[in-house]
Amino acid sequence: MQDSLTLERPAVATAAISTMQAAVLTAPLRIEVQEVTRPAPAASQVRIRLEGCGLCASNIPVWEGREWFSYPQEPGNLGHEGWGIIDAVGDAVIDLRVGDRVAALSYHAYAEYDLAEADQVVKLPASLAGQPFPGEPLGCAINIFGRSRIEAGQTVAIVGIGFLGALLVQLAKHAGARVIALSQRDFSLEVAKECGADEVIQLDDHWQIIEKVKALTDGKFCERVIECTGKEWPLNLAGELCAERGTLIIAGFHQDGLRQVNVQLWNWRGLDVVNAHERDPQQYLHGIRAAITAVEQGVLRPAALYTHHYPLADIKEAFGHLASRPAGFMKALISY
Repeated sequence: MQDSLTLERPAVATAAISTMQAAVLTAPLRIEVQEVTRPAPAASQVRIRLEGCGLCASNIPVWEGREWFSYPQEPGNLGHEGWGIIDAVGDAVIDLRVGDRVAALSYHAYAEYDLAEADQVVKLPASLAGQPFPGEPLGCAINIFGRSRIEAGQTVAIVGIGFLGALLVQLAKHAGARVIALSQRDFSLEVAKECGADEVIQLDDHWQIIEKVKALTDGKFCERVIECTGKEWPLNLAGELCAERGTLIIAGFHQDGLRQVNVQLWNWRGLDVVNAHERDPQQYLHGIRAAITAVEQGVLRPAALYTHHYPLADIKEAFGHLASRPAGFMKALISY
């Protein structure tokens, strides 16, 4: 039931206890939908009745299991790409109302409802009504692009064409760069072409890839190389593809322990190395706001990249596809 509004101040969540459906990762490769208590917002928070949440590849290690994770996870945990409608607000919230459609930085969004701090919520404009808007990854793409300092006339290699890599192809082409896209999957290379990539290369043989990029750039290699895979081999390949005094941008989420990299090469070529992951929530929010404008203007075109849609009841199947990436898979969304 929607909380009522008064003329004096925004709605305050009632103390009544109600329930919701939420996904709970109970053990590696085991996830189930449970009925749990619906949370009530604190004074500084809003509660969002979620329309959907994207699945992120950063969830895969927790799904598969590692010794440093504990189970069961909290209800809804790992979901951080949610959007929906505010249905209750805390009594200290003044700029958000029940009924506002928003994207938010929240962290238990594999559920029908989630809480977010009011200062970590971005209103979505009417122009995006009815469109999925996983704000966190869209804002992440904008922030990575900003850290990359891509300019017209540069040659940019993007290593790994998943959802993030495809968005970066779109942004780099809009900036006037020449884009070389590299991926293991034929489907991803076709997506890269549709996003505007000038050249595509299969991620197969390390030295042949280097020779192909060398030939495409008259031996100069690339002023900017963005690594999006989160794997050690493509990270080292990305360094090999950088031009002297070029910039290597690490956009892949490296979370499985140490990486061995060729620091001698990085030194010799005088590379700038940028870790493009943001940790400041306000910078994330800046990226989400910029992503809204980019989608409105057609600079970012994510709709065709949402290739797989699942109801919450099928979240186990969704995680399986996230890990195995069947033919045609690019981005999965859970809907409520």
